[in-house]
Amino acid sequence: MNADSTLRRRPLILAAVMASMAMIAIEATIVSTAMPQIAGQLGDLQLYAWVFSSFLLTQTATTVVFGKLADTFGRKPVLLFGIVVFLIGSILCGFAWSMTSLIAFRFVQGLGAGAIQPVGLTVIGDLYTMEERAKIQGFLASVWGVSSVVGPFAGGVIVEHLSWAWVFWINLPIGLLAFAGFTMFLKEDVARERRTVDGLGAGLFAVAVAALMVALTEAGTRDWSVAGGACLVFALSSVLFFAQERRAADPMMDMALWSRRSILTVNAATLFSGMSVIGLTTFLPMYVQGVLGQSALVAGFTLTAMVLGWPIGATLAARNFTRFGLRPTLLFGALLLPIGALAFLILQPGMSPAVPALGSVVMGLGMGFLNTAAIVMIQGSVGWSERGAATASNVFARNLGSTLGASALGAVFSLSLLGGTGPAGGFEEIRRLLGETGALAADGAARLALGASLHLTFWGVFLIAAATLALALLVPRPVAAEARVAVEA
Repeated sequence: MNADSTLRRRPLILAAVMASMAMIAIEATIVSTAMPQIAGQLGDLQLYAWVFSSFLLTQTATTVVFGKLADTFGRKPVLLFGIVVFLIGSILCGFAWSMTSLIAFRFVQGLGAGAIQPVGLTVIGDLYTMEERAKIQGFLASVWGVSSVVGPFAGGVIVEHLSWAWVFWINLPIGLLAFAGFTMFLKEDVARERRTVDGLGAGLFAVAVAALMVALTEAGTRDWSVAGGACLVFALSSVLFFAQERRAADPMMDMALWSRRSILTVNAATLFSGMSVIGLTTFLPMYVQGVLGQSALVAGFTLTAMVLGWPIGATLAARNFTRFGLRPTLLFGALLLPIGALAFLILQPGMSPAVPALGSVVMGLGMGFLNTAAIVMIQGSVGWSERGAATASNVFARNLGSTLGASALGAVFSLSLLGGTGPAGGFEEIRRLLGETGALAADGAARLALGASLHLTFWGVFLIAAATLALALLVPRPVAAEARVAVEA
């Protein structure tokens, strides 16, 4: 394929990448908005957080694997596979008959997302020069910004006027357009590197994280025997995973890279930041609808405030790196997280939804500053030959934080709800009331029980945000110096 043909096709391929990214971006806010009603109809409220964790688990575990498969077999077949799997998962989610089946189908969705996101970014790297990528990244960032507005609005409208299944089926036309775009316009002419794929490492990692999630979930329901068994599986699979990573020719996780203090501390802060933010994504809509008595649309827009604050923070951070330095920028973002989380500690029934919206926007700004500084610091602390692996390690840490955060905070929520005083029907009564718009807020006992449980969960969000700041303080100064040189160069 000649250069002129490639240039003509690039905007169309970019549109396909943006469409495929939009499916993943819209999932976060649209599903969060609809989840109280979904849980109300499907039951098993103690599994609420698993709907988010299951998606994130398979996405996190397979991201590196699909990246290596794209080097071996080419970008196009991996992308098309990811879109097909994601759409199959979306269709099945809409037909879910129980919370368990929904969680199983979300695993399928996450598998598709694990192929789409990294390989879509790789296609951009293949087609555009280093100088062009800054502008293109702006286009991709706009996808997440638009999705943060469209997602809550669409979720609210669907919940109020249609079946909740459409929060998943809305992906179908978008995915089909992306599939058609890649099929018609992506003509690969790149050198493919033959690499071994650490499938065993990815599998052991997935088993370890899934076992930890089961342990947290069952601890939340006080089923200590199952939780203990899951802990044993977690410990055994973790030992086997680290042994596999040391012997693998091309490991999923490069231990030598992670052993450096600069990489480890930045990624640790990133992981905890992901844990804190997923707590809001998972539980804030439930509080706004169930305790404050607001509509699903209003609940969705309290999340929109966070997702809109994120790109604003990222833009401000990128423009001020050279003025203030990367480490101070990282610390400022980390400081904003517990400040924003304070808003959720003072929430009470009858308060305006503007209060959680304000906390959301502050935490979003913090994530924008922290994550943008973190990725540049990571990239500036290594040489060219390690930059791809180092960048992947930071994305991996953020996704893993989201996965573990949803499960850990879900356990806090379940334990608190089981241990509190609520309506006579307990879990089941709250579940039933969640399925009826405004019903839970009108039931005094249920409202107080749910509010108390979510209040304790928000304390968990605050403590995790404070831990993020503590870890950010451990980031060594030389990383900032090296990364600043990289930015100025």
